[in-house]
Amino acid sequence: MAVKENLRPGGRSARVQASVHKAARDLLAEMSRAEVTIPLIAAKAGVTPSTIYRRWGDLQELLADVAVERLRPDMQPIDAGSGKADLEAWAEQYAEEMSSGPGREMIRDVLAAQTGENACKCCEYTRQQIVVIAERAKGRGETFPDVDLVMDQVVAPIMYRILFGDVPDSARVRDLVSRVISATG
Repeated sequence: MAVKENLRPGGRSARVQASVHKAARDLLAEMSRAEVTIPLIAAKAGVTPSTIYRRWGDLQELLADVAVERLRPDMQPIDAGSGKADLEAWAEQYAEEMSSGPGREMIRDVLAAQTGENACKCCEYTRQQIVVIAERAKGRGETFPDVDLVMDQVVAPIMYRILFGDVPDSARVRDLVSRVISATG
């Protein structure tokens, strides 16, 4: 079942979403993931379980929706003075956050959902961050790689390592950035 978009920002739907998301986050902080259920979340949020089932369909879709909101960047990438430095700083922070325990749990929640909608949202959040870096670099008169190339040659290897291997260290991340920047210049 697809997650329904909030049609009335600030209305009852937004309040329900906010309370359910908060309840889910609180319960995940208090107990193991295996113990968290829709009835527990509903009781903590002050809604009926049917409200949650109607909106999210199942627990995994709800957890994916919560994870997507937590993965949404809350600030612009830092300006380190050049496109390469900006991308290095962003990529190192991205790798660190995504490879942390909570980061890995959120990734698993997003990927375990039946629909790919939430994964697409996460991809778009990442893409938007790289667009900011690219536009900033181009505004300085620098040559910067295509955003899709950065996604393929920097973000994808970082995510692959997080999902299936070791945590990518700073040296590995800087090497990925150097390669993609060198391929452009």
